[in-house]
Amino acid sequence: MEKSTENNTNKDLFFKHLGQTSPEPVGLEIERSEGVRLFGPQEKSYIDLISGVGVSNIGHAHPKVVDAILEQSGAYSHIMVYGEFIQAPQVQYAELLASQLPESLQSVYFVNSGSEAVEAALKLAKRLTGRRELIGCKHAYHGSTHGALSLMGDESFKQSFRPLLPAVQQIRFNHVEDLSLITKATAAVLIEPVQAEAGVILPQAGYLEALQARCRQTGTLLIFDEVQTGFGRTGALFAFQKYGVIPDILCLAKALGGGMPLGALVTGADLMKAWQSDPALGHITTFGGHPICCAAGMAALKVILEQNLPEEAEEKGQWFKEYLANHNRILEMHGVGLLWACRLSSEEEAKNFVVKAAEEGIISDRFLFCGSAFRISPPLTINFQEIDEACMLIARALDCL
Repeated sequence: MEKSTENNTNKDLFFKHLGQTSPEPVGLEIERSEGVRLFGPQEKSYIDLISGVGVSNIGHAHPKVVDAILEQSGAYSHIMVYGEFIQAPQVQYAELLASQLPESLQSVYFVNSGSEAVEAALKLAKRLTGRRELIGCKHAYHGSTHGALSLMGDESFKQSFRPLLPAVQQIRFNHVEDLSLITKATAAVLIEPVQAEAGVILPQAGYLEALQARCRQTGTLLIFDEVQTGFGRTGALFAFQKYGVIPDILCLAKALGGGMPLGALVTGADLMKAWQSDPALGHITTFGGHPICCAAGMAALKVILEQNLPEEAEEKGQWFKEYLANHNRILEMHGVGLLWACRLSSEEEAKNFVVKAAEEGIISDRFLFCGSAFRISPPLTINFQEIDEACMLIARALDCL
């Protein structure tokens, strides 16, 4: 992309014209990307250890995804609001997704993002049950729209935007005693099978089974948010497959689009029919399931399946752990597959690490609800030589703290 013809640089224009989301944006300029690497001005190279926060599971500019985008762009782009016309990329991608999911999850509704997938899932649960109460988890992140925000498990993110949805309760992840809060007044429980932004908290043995049993006892729908944990990130194609508990509704996004904006909720066809009446068009979206996004996502999923990337994620994640876990700056390292949290002594130290890491050529970040830990979640395509290089640079940045 060309620089501004005026005296302003891209950095100047970034702060002048783009809405900012934090008081201190990273402000790192990226000119191109390939595989696990991002490149800035003067070809400064960075190893990407966050994958755009779970988006780039097969790396950047993968040739099969690029080819799919180009081919579909030449055929057609947007032609009609979602759900009315038969569009091959939507149909074929839905079929591929369904082939990897159990019989109770065969109907796909494509949307634009994880937040919209969550919003639609909450609406569908209310419509199906006739109930209004919703339950989320403490330290959970589901998106920034009003409904998703209402279920978020951190008050500091919500307090400035109240009133939000009424009749919302919070339970603690892995606390079986809290499941009694789920009653016959509860429409749905929305939960991540692995809590990502809490610092990669894994479900304890039997917890998800107990949650599902309580939901079945009360007639409550169980919604799994796999926006960040899906598509091989945890060592299985979807985390629920790893833990053996099937949700009633599955929310997907991030890696779903292969680098393009795409979300989806997946459930049974009998449940999905609720959108068709009382009222008809119960959830509509103009750009949901955009054909170019679906083509890109389908190409990416085929790569994940053909290369057995979920299985490789387990071994690669352990490689990171073996190299880094004994570093004197890392107090604790826990995770699954290629999703890891490395806890340091304080939030300030973790914040400083992210800056030092970028200087060394590593892109990392902290967790929303675990600010003292930094993230390791590279593209699943990272090879062992790249892991060794990344670990060496991480150690060098840690040594500078």
